[in-house]
Amino acid sequence: MFSLDQCLVTNVKTGDVVLRGNRHKNVCEVCVLLILQNHLTCLSVLDDDIMLWHMRLGHASLALLNKLMYKDLIVRLPSIKFNDDKVCDACAIGKQVRTSFKSKNYVSTSRPLELLHVDLCGPMRVPSRGGKRYMLVIVDDYSRFTWTLFLTSKDKPFENFLMFLKKKTKK
Repeated sequence: MFSLDQCLVTNVKTGDVVLRGNRHKNVCEVCVLLILQNHLTCLSVLDDDIMLWHMRLGHASLALLNKLMYKDLIVRLPSIKFNDDKVCDACAIGKQVRTSFKSKNYVSTSRPLELLHVDLCGPMRVPSRGGKRYMLVIVDDYSRFTWTLFLTSKDKPFENFLMFLKKKTKK
């Protein structure tokens, strides 16, 4: 139970207060020495299911689970070998690769600058010589000609794009 100034951990079966902590803003502080003195088991393992631990720890890799077990970093983590051949359903779905789109054998535009593909990249770790960390990449669908505009900040790509269009449509 959380209140404005404290948090309480209670035993579900008996209703007794097991642990009490002070609350500062949105952080609850609990004295770990009290946990050790009372021999509480709220931070211990009751289940040795490998896939359950994989999900509990945010779908951590099985190599990481082996490392946690080997270095004894989790209290009462079962000492079982986490095999790399098992994959949970959520991880399998998350790693699926979508097939690419079929390439077109024809040009869908009839003149240059009719359809443009624009992408904003950045910030780059290493700035350009002019100190610019962002790139606006413009590709013409008709000619496949590519322009790269370097930008100092991410907030004004539209203005740079309009200046680019004005230059190109004057010709």
